[in-house]
Amino acid sequence: MIVSDIAQRLEHARTEHRDLDAAIDALSARPVTDQLQMARLKKRKLFLRDHICWLEDHLHPDIIA
Repeated sequence: MIVSDIAQRLEHARTEHRDLDAAIDALSARPVTDQLQMARLKKRKLFLRDHICWLEDHLHPDIIA
């Protein structure tokens, strides 16, 4: 993978993660919360967190000398 491609994908994942956070907050502020939709949003957010970590590791690998 090209570094610029990884950086672009990382920024996109971070943006989506922030958007999901806002959507979860908005959904939980409703008087009646759709628990299935809430669970799906949280699961997607966790996936993105893991994906962000993976991208960061590939962008800045730990090199043991």
